[in-house]
Amino acid sequence: MTRERAFRPHRVVVLALDGLLPFELGIPHRIFGRPKDAAGRHLYEVVTCSVRPPGPVETDADFAVQIAHGPEVLATADTVVVPASYELGPVYEQGVLTDELAAALAYIRPGTRLASICTGGYVLAAAGRLDGRPATTHWADAAHFARLFPRIKVDADVLFVDDGDVLTSAGVAAGIDLCLHMVRRDHGTAVANEVARRTVVPPHRDGGQAQYIHRPVPDPQVSGTTAARAWALGRLHEPLQLRDLAAQESMSVRTFTRRFREEVGVSPGQWLAQQRVERARHLLESTDLSVDQVARDAGFGTAQSMRQHLQTALGVTPTAYRRTFRVGGSGDDVRPGDDAVGDGSPVGAGAGSEADLRVAH
Repeated sequence: MTRERAFRPHRVVVLALDGLLPFELGIPHRIFGRPKDAAGRHLYEVVTCSVRPPGPVETDADFAVQIAHGPEVLATADTVVVPASYELGPVYEQGVLTDELAAALAYIRPGTRLASICTGGYVLAAAGRLDGRPATTHWADAAHFARLFPRIKVDADVLFVDDGDVLTSAGVAAGIDLCLHMVRRDHGTAVANEVARRTVVPPHRDGGQAQYIHRPVPDPQVSGTTAARAWALGRLHEPLQLRDLAAQESMSVRTFTRRFREEVGVSPGQWLAQQRVERARHLLESTDLSVDQVARDAGFGTAQSMRQHLQTALGVTPTAYRRTFRVGGSGDDVRPGDDAVGDGSPVGAGAGSEADLRVAH
């Protein structure tokens, strides 16, 4: 009989740099400091360090923060988070690390998960950790970021980018979205949603940062798409069409599609697919429904279509996801027929059509 493996929380080390934003420094502590397992044990341990020996680190506010750990603690990290700083110097201006910062980053072990918030991405980029990868940063810095680091595939429209072992987020509050996403990836939607509820933030924000870029103030007489989105969320299981959503706002399809992109940052079809993936995740975690039933209730129509969408969005099949994140069970009680359709099967008829949003990409 094998001995049960000793419990050890996932260690998150936050790198505090001079000129840091106190709000961003607090995000990892707030989000990762909340999750607990069924026994009441914290799932994460959050530690903050500096690039120098323990001592004060200046912020962009009128106070400094006292940091208790030096850079050597980076060697103990399972995940390293780099929040933004307004004093990155040559990192921001020339795309090169200072000797002090390079020495600190050298402590990070191979295989450690790396994440950045806002302009913290400049640190990962200057260290060469983003070369050839997709990444994002604050929309106001995205063009500069792309010019300074031409080998990075910069996406200025998203709230965060998950590239497996390296994740980057857009500005400031997008760090909350990123950290919640990592909790969701590590422990499932139920745990992440509970953290979001206690933090009084949405568990998943619609769209990307395109909706936050400054534009001329719209005419207050012009309606938006909020009512249509609320209407659609109550009917995810139905084969919704774009003209149905547009009708909720008394708009033409063309006007509705344009206004939807302006407000949400993605097309109606992309948004609806995201909502259905989230619905499927919830059902897979919290119910005994078969994969076919989950696919119908989430609005994908067929298990084949849902498998394709979950594989694209999450990199796993519905059955594998249930095994990992099943609430209150091992997930081994897979129903007969759940794996009847291969993971690589094509999406069913109508996929990708904006006219029929049931399985739209």
